[in-house]
This record gives sequence, structure tokens and C-alpha cells, in this order.
Amino acid sequence: MKTGYWLFIGLAAFYAIVTVIYWLLGGEAVGITAMALSGGLAGLIGFYLWFTDKRLGNTLPEDNVTGEISDSAGELGFYSPHSWWPLPLAFFMVLSGLGLIIGWWLTLIAVGGLVVSIFGFVLEYEKPSNNAH
Repeated sequence: MKTGYWLFIGLAAFYAIVTVIYWLLGGEAVGITAMALSGGLAGLIGFYLWFTDKRLGNTLPEDNVTGEISDSAGELGFYSPHSWWPLPLAFFMVLSGLGLIIGWWLTLIAVGGLVVSIFGFVLEYEKPSNNAH
């Protein structure tokens, strides 16, 4: 993690310097804005990695010089094996993109389906509580 946050903080400093140089040489407003936002994004990621490293307070397996590949093995997360929600989610995303080309009415229909699909995908494994009073 230490390498990661130093890399992104250095990248943020580089973008800041290049943005100032580009601005002083008479660059266009869009380029100045894009480089400034890129520096801000790199700084944001660098700060997050630094903050997370300080909060954990230990050496991560990827920072250990004598570490093995198997040291960072473990559970990666839960991935639903039988979920159908990605299918309507992808369909309504494509439909909303096509709606921008074809007409606003199709975009409105697609965004409605997209909202339902996002809620279904996110809340698929939520169980209602039986604490009715």
C-alpha cells in the first residue's frame, strides 16, 4: 500500500505542475480543467490509500519483502452464482444509451427499468426482518 499511495501522490504533484505550466503557456480551458481534475483524482486516490494504510497500521502482504504469493490468499467476496439481475441491468443500460440516440421517451422508459434492475440487483439477498410490532 505504501508504494500505491506514494505513486498516486507523486502523480497528483506531476499533474499539478503540468497544469500550471500548461496554463502559463496559454493552454485551452478544457485542457487545464482536465489536467487539474486528473490531479485531483490522483490526489484523492493517494489520500484514500494513505488513510487506509494508517488506519490498518500493519504491513500488508504485498508490502512484505519476504512475503509469499500465498500470504495474500483468502476470501475475495461473495459472487452470486445464479443471479438473473445482470441481464435486465445490461439490457436497460443499452436501452438508455440507445434512447439518447433515438428519442427521450425511450430514455425515460429505460431509466425506469434501470432503477428497478439496480434495486433488484443490490437487494437480491436482503431478507426482510420479522420484527413486526
